[in-house]
Amino acid sequence: MARKLRVEFSGACYHVINRGNYRSPLFIQQGAAYSFQRCLFEACQRFQWRLHAFAIMRNHFHLALETPEPNLSEGMKWLQCTWAIRFNRYRAEVGHPFQGRYKAIHVERGAPLARVTTYIHLNPLRGGLTAARTIPEYPWSSLSWFPRRNRPPFFDPSFLQECGGWADTAAGWHGYRQYLLLIAEQGTQSHSLMSEELSRGWAIGSLQFISKLRKELQKLVGSNERVTLYGADRDAHLQARAALWELRIHEVATALEVRLQALPSRKSALEKLQIAAIMRRTTSVSNRWLANRLQMGEPTGIGSLLSRFNRSAEPRTQTFKKALSRFSV
Repeated sequence: MARKLRVEFSGACYHVINRGNYRSPLFIQQGAAYSFQRCLFEACQRFQWRLHAFAIMRNHFHLALETPEPNLSEGMKWLQCTWAIRFNRYRAEVGHPFQGRYKAIHVERGAPLARVTTYIHLNPLRGGLTAARTIPEYPWSSLSWFPRRNRPPFFDPSFLQECGGWADTAAGWHGYRQYLLLIAEQGTQSHSLMSEELSRGWAIGSLQFISKLRKELQKLVGSNERVTLYGADRDAHLQARAALWELRIHEVATALEVRLQALPSRKSALEKLQIAAIMRRTTSVSNRWLANRLQMGEPTGIGSLLSRFNRSAEPRTQTFKKALSRFSV
């Protein structure tokens, strides 16, 4: 059984997404959208969230959140449950309006977070809910709130500086709106590419940022266990597990005093077999990942190669046994 994880820490930023059950149009009525917006604002106050962006669409929502306290799971549970109760009470219905657990993608501060906020503000255009020139007028988006003098204090406009060096002024927001219009005029293809990049996976940011998150994952679960992320899609699960496997394979190579970047090309090379054998014994790594990472041919051939290796005298050598002992429970 996979252990379900959510990496939470003070100051973490997330791109949060969820959809209606069976992709049903949850927010097609203004009352439903208004009610969700109100619940979101209450959640931001209650859990001290910083709201960088939001957009409520016909059947889903996008949030760019920062959590000064590690309370995303607690806050999202409150937000979705509270709104569901109000929604069902209004419609005299029962059941879960959302399709399941929300998706929460880690986002690095700075330019990556600014890109996510821009993507969220352009989402009503991409969803056909507004024209390019009327994006700022879409009522269920943070873009209509940010320029107001009476906006709630939990709104965070810091992305303006990253996007174009603008200040939080009327002139700055005019510049940002022109920036959005310029991106919108690039066409739907760029919007589609942005959607693929910023709405999937488990983390958005630099290699250093993702590497740090991988280490946090490793603290939560040992590499010998399966791992899945709360609310993440299948690709995110695979990426998270592959992140742990990548960390472990470097550790195994170090224990064997083998250089990963200088492995022999032969798929049955002893160094490759040693690494693969320890990885298979101490992690849930897949044959496909091993075959690709170590260039050992087809995934279906890994089993035969390791069977022959295990029957040989090599696993009983001091070098192999010492390396294996570092990772065995």
